[in-house]
Amino acid sequence: MATLSDVAKKANVSKMTVSRVINHPDQVTDELKELVFQAMKELDYQPNIAAKALVSKRSQIIKLLILEEIDTTEPYYMNLLMGIAEAVGKAHYSLQLVTESGFDIGASDGYIITGFRDTDFQWMSQLDKPVVLFGENHYGYDFVDSDNRYGTNLTTHHALEVGYQNIIYIGIDIDESFEHSREAGYLNAMKKHQLPTEIQRFKNRSTMSQNYIEDNWPFPKNTCFVCSSDRLALGIERGILNCGGDVPEDYGIIGFDGVFLDQVSSPKLTTAKQAIIKMGEVCGELLLKKIDEDGANQGSRIFLPELIVRESTRQVKKLTT
Repeated sequence: MATLSDVAKKANVSKMTVSRVINHPDQVTDELKELVFQAMKELDYQPNIAAKALVSKRSQIIKLLILEEIDTTEPYYMNLLMGIAEAVGKAHYSLQLVTESGFDIGASDGYIITGFRDTDFQWMSQLDKPVVLFGENHYGYDFVDSDNRYGTNLTTHHALEVGYQNIIYIGIDIDESFEHSREAGYLNAMKKHQLPTEIQRFKNRSTMSQNYIEDNWPFPKNTCFVCSSDRLALGIERGILNCGGDVPEDYGIIGFDGVFLDQVSSPKLTTAKQAIIKMGEVCGELLLKKIDEDGANQGSRIFLPELIVRESTRQVKKLTT
């Protein structure tokens, strides 16, 4: 098994330099990093994580706490997990997943928390390790999230741009910051065009929104349903098709998330796509920086959702010359 000395000899540098590249890569040049990493690769050298943890008095463990039910049919959290794992793995940390059903904060150097509700902030304030949230909040915690207001403003404007005249917002029935922001994006867009608004709220289950359509059919033609999630949008789509409605000519549907469900629906959903994997990476990077800086505030990182136009809305008409 290769040692630190072997790597130093292979790269023609000192052991201290190799150690600095492994433990503090931000303190060395890219040229040195490339030299040492190439030597590590050729020798198949694996840093001794246990020894590093012992020296630094850290556990070398990051915990991801998901405080809501995980639906295994939708890889939203798998994408988030991939992004976080990529970031913390580069720093030689292990990532442990803690779910609502097996809650255990245990030994770790910091926490990434998502799926939280207002009632969770009381116990979260007792945590004695650095915390970064995946999701906006108004309690002063560092966080990473999409610009939710921008996302639904974008989707509502798209619905109007392609000619739908009646725009109904389908929201998630939950008193949380992200949902308030998404509703605000819809309301702002409708206000700008001086159009009447209508909001319906349901639990984030496709059966709920499907039942709403089927129980209230028919809806006026030229209606678009701007939804707070792809799950809700999927239910709206199923309901309209079950009732014989024409998507997208008579009825449009727009989701929010852009992770898996938008692509397996038929017709495929137009949606506001979140950069979940990249956002996960940034969560990991923020927390690692917070740990290294003894809990110093890192602020927030906001990502703009991208409008993905597919088959559930009309296409923007191109001008011909």
